[in-house]
Amino acid sequence: MNSEEEFYDAETGLESDDSCEVSFKDALVFDNKQVTDGDGKQENGVWERRKTLPAEMISRNNFSVWSILKKCIGMELSKIAMPVVFNEPLSFLQRISEYMEHTQLIHQACSLSDSIDRMQVVAAFAVSAVASQWERTGKPFNPLLGETYELIREEEGYRLISEQVSHHPPVSAFHAQSLKQEFEFHGSIYPKLKFWGKSVEAEPKGTMTLELLKHKEAYTWTNPMCCVHNIILGKLWIEQYGTVEIINHSTGDKCVLNFKPVGMFGKELHRVEGHILDKSKKKRRVLYGKWTECMYSIDPKVYDSHKKSEKKTAAESKKLKQGRSCEAEEADEMPDVQETVTVIPGSALLWRISPRPADSEKMYNFTSFAMTLNELEPGAEALLPPTDCRLRPDIKAMENGDMDLSSSEKERLEEKQRASRRDRSMEEEEWCTRWFTLGTNPHTGAEDWLYSGGYFDRNYSDSPNIY
Repeated sequence: MNSEEEFYDAETGLESDDSCEVSFKDALVFDNKQVTDGDGKQENGVWERRKTLPAEMISRNNFSVWSILKKCIGMELSKIAMPVVFNEPLSFLQRISEYMEHTQLIHQACSLSDSIDRMQVVAAFAVSAVASQWERTGKPFNPLLGETYELIREEEGYRLISEQVSHHPPVSAFHAQSLKQEFEFHGSIYPKLKFWGKSVEAEPKGTMTLELLKHKEAYTWTNPMCCVHNIILGKLWIEQYGTVEIINHSTGDKCVLNFKPVGMFGKELHRVEGHILDKSKKKRRVLYGKWTECMYSIDPKVYDSHKKSEKKTAAESKKLKQGRSCEAEEADEMPDVQETVTVIPGSALLWRISPRPADSEKMYNFTSFAMTLNELEPGAEALLPPTDCRLRPDIKAMENGDMDLSSSEKERLEEKQRASRRDRSMEEEEWCTRWFTLGTNPHTGAEDWLYSGGYFDRNYSDSPNIY
């Protein structure tokens, strides 16, 4: 590889972007194999995934979350039973699988020979993994203990299995693997939710581990904090913030990403900036963009030069404003947050989000990928274990628009889970996980839930009856 420009032209077909800005509406569609035009079967006879849900979401305007949360300020919310109207028709296990929406980035990383190039694509994947949360203000259903979810995408070259391995605290474990033994991506997540009066803060405790098997590399990171604002009054909106460190345990390379909090006037909303350091602590690349939109990579010297120019222009603009008559000044208004990223000349595009379906707002703001997660492919029900959340009646009822049935089924399942827990307590029995075991992450040395194997052998005779 003679230059980074050659690499990006070869791998993505996208040249360095010298334009001033890129629009969200112009986003490229990477998942065109998953969603196609037309209904029924495609011309080649392949079954087509759905592009919409069976029913639109109902309005939440007549429901008050304040009546439930007003006694929970500062508390952890995992034990609070929320009405089903505030949910979305997916289990948290399915929500985790949305990390895989942009799997093409992992495949791209596997194909690269340079470790810094691999790191910046892995960093783009880490950002893309949280992109589906944009405007997703519905709460996923809490998985029942022993609940599972499998996702197989042969056209994207991977399969995933997840299991709810603990109820209190709630812990969800997942393991995705390449069908060609190119990579493994796994982790366990303990989402801690707290209500702070006007907002709900979610801390996704747990480590993500991506192993590129060909390169014998392992990358680890934790996801940023997530906050849902205006829980009581106003329009709900989401921000992600915090520092994410991605470590290549094989080379010593590190990527530090700063998911910026909203800041004054909303100018920093959705922004992500960071840099890649090699093992000698030398800054090799600067990354920037928005987690709702796209990520770019640029040479640090070019980035610093551009920032100096920006500061000079801003200072001159400020001096000009100060020289104007006070009578000509008007009160500043909070600017609208634009879904655009100013692109620095010479930047290389790492990732761009896929546009959402036209009716997404009526369908819980689902992505095209999320629309497909709860559907049953032809013949799939006979292959799935009885614990798969596609078979869960309260989620299915909500998806079909029957909120009363969904609510009653949710209550029934929760009571059944409590009864099972009481029975185990009386018998002094411990719950045994089926597909994951508690062990040590070999790369971080921390406690982690690791895949035991065997799920895809399709022997589910000892699956628990949780529904």
